[in-house]
Amino acid sequence: MNRVMGIDPGDKRIGIAISDETGTIANPFGVIEHISRPENARRMVEIAVAQHVSRIVIGRTLTDEGDVSYQGRKSERLGQAIQELTCIPVIYWEEDFSTNLAVESRLAMGVKKGKRQGHFDAIAATILLQDFLDSSNRDAGLAGSKENV
Repeated sequence: MNRVMGIDPGDKRIGIAISDETGTIANPFGVIEHISRPENARRMVEIAVAQHVSRIVIGRTLTDEGDVSYQGRKSERLGQAIQELTCIPVIYWEEDFSTNLAVESRLAMGVKKGKRQGHFDAIAATILLQDFLDSSNRDAGLAGSKENV
């Protein structure tokens, strides 16, 4: 089994996506409201164990210079909290505006303006995870150029 969990961390909500069993297709799983880093980590590990994931991919933002941004460091701290609770490997993946892409995807699907309101966190996590899966599968299981464990 090669299921992978994708996490798009935010200050208010955290988007979660889970891949299919082949590790090929990312699907939105849901959103959890931010409570505290330890509680968020506990809930995400609970989901990861229940969904039998083999890896956890966390979105991390970088600056224009390629350094880890302020928000990216928050992602790393969340990843460290998760890693303290489980032996499931945690991988950081560059986000590349996943939330903006989520909004654009809703527009492309023809969702009317009134129904576009709401949270894009699970869709952003799905976009992030699909990018990781595509890169990993393209590289035949070798580390993608954007991956940093």
